[in-house]
Amino acid sequence: MSASGTLQNDDLVLYGIDRVIITITAVLCALLEIVDTTIVNVALNDMRGSLGATLTDVAWVITAYAIANVIVIPMTSWLSQQFGRRNYFAASIIIFTFSSFLCGNATGIWELVLFRFIQGLGGGALLVTSQTIITESYPVEKRGMAQAIYGMGVIVGPTLGPPLGGYLVDNYSWPYIFYINVPIGIIATLLTLTYVKSPKYGDKLKSNQVDWWGIITLAMFIGSLQFVLEHGQQDDWFNDHVIVIVSIMSFVGLFFFIWRQLVYEYPIVNLRVLKDNNLRVGTILSFVLGFGLYGSTFIIPIYTQSVLGWTATDAGLLLIPSSLMTAFMMPIIGKLIQKGVPQPYLVAGGFLMFFVFTFWMHNIMTPDTGEEHMFWPLIVRGFGLGLLFVPITTLSLSTLSGKSIGEGAAFTGMMRQLGGSFGIAIITTFISRLSQEHRVNLIKNIDGANAMVQQRIQGLQQNFIAKGFSPNEALDKAYQLIDLSVTKQSTVLSYMDVFMYLGLLFLICIPFILLIKKGKNKVDLSEAMH
Repeated sequence: MSASGTLQNDDLVLYGIDRVIITITAVLCALLEIVDTTIVNVALNDMRGSLGATLTDVAWVITAYAIANVIVIPMTSWLSQQFGRRNYFAASIIIFTFSSFLCGNATGIWELVLFRFIQGLGGGALLVTSQTIITESYPVEKRGMAQAIYGMGVIVGPTLGPPLGGYLVDNYSWPYIFYINVPIGIIATLLTLTYVKSPKYGDKLKSNQVDWWGIITLAMFIGSLQFVLEHGQQDDWFNDHVIVIVSIMSFVGLFFFIWRQLVYEYPIVNLRVLKDNNLRVGTILSFVLGFGLYGSTFIIPIYTQSVLGWTATDAGLLLIPSSLMTAFMMPIIGKLIQKGVPQPYLVAGGFLMFFVFTFWMHNIMTPDTGEEHMFWPLIVRGFGLGLLFVPITTLSLSTLSGKSIGEGAAFTGMMRQLGGSFGIAIITTFISRLSQEHRVNLIKNIDGANAMVQQRIQGLQQNFIAKGFSPNEALDKAYQLIDLSVTKQSTVLSYMDVFMYLGLLFLICIPFILLIKKGKNKVDLSEAMH
């Protein structure tokens, strides 16, 4: 780091109560962003009911937020330079807070999706900028402690989201999962304007130097691709002309985005850093990690509420042991890496553990699966994720140096978030398609001429007659009950398939670890801040 850079950092260092306040502010903002990524998962069923949405439609509440995050994260550094870190950070909090209020007041699913997208644009800056602020507020010799404090906040966020969302949904209503952001956001804004400092950046880019085409093509590529993933199944994929048009838009957006970033003097995203082999492999691993992490966090609350009939609170509490196991593993993995344990072994172990988790879940899923059946598989999930977070990041950045570390870190973060968007979209598509296939196959096995089937129908009919229904009404209700049973069983089978496919994806990725070259074990995270 240059002398000027060191001086700049010294100007930003805080002491005493000021540093305590700025630490609380930064961690609070990071928590706002992370909690809001997971808090909505347990409220999706209630949103579906009150807004009259399908499972595919309501998934956009999550994916719209994720898409906005992915678009804005690579631009955070440039935006901070253009407007000043304090101003940009405060504006992001205000956008996040106001859009949270609008989300709570949404009266339709697509209105909610729009406000969630805007919320994601504000939230995208919170996580990245919070880490930068808290790092630069501490002197160099205490930045390890700063990262530990920030890391604990990041770990607590996913743990708090589901149970907090469940409590608010069960005791109030789903809009309160957004309203809770408003008072916290107001406090964070006031603290930011009072205590956060802006470093002295170089000259701002002129308006004709801004990579507007890069921004437009990035948004065009990601947004169009997400639309295809979400609506392909229900619109019969490429038999629908809209899907074909949007797919072409996505491909064109990707092509021109890559071309623009490679030829423009001031690119919004530096693609040249991907020449590093470890980073290329690391971005793939980060994508798969996001796919499994956000995909499993999405699918478990939906399964427990829609199939098992659990409350939102119970569905949220189910995920706590897994999150606590991940938090427990993080410092242990950090120490192992510092002692020289090869990261590829840790990553391979993490992928293997995640496969064990999905295979276990595949085997225990029934319409009557209880909490006691899922406890240990979820512990294994937490153990596996603990093995993946830090090692994948350090592996990705291990052969980079200087400014490239920050650019590489942005890529891994972006790809992890994008992997989550793909995971949720593809999982909802698979559940829909596989449920239909299993239902058709199950109905084929119900032969009205079969003695056992007739006996089952007659038994149900007699039960309804005993409750006061006429023979015809009782027969209709018996058929309805059998149909409901077939639907429920086909849904369970589709969830089983999805878990197996997730596990196989992680298993297949293990050979990629062999492509990673040995780099330095320790990555100076403070370099990634600049």
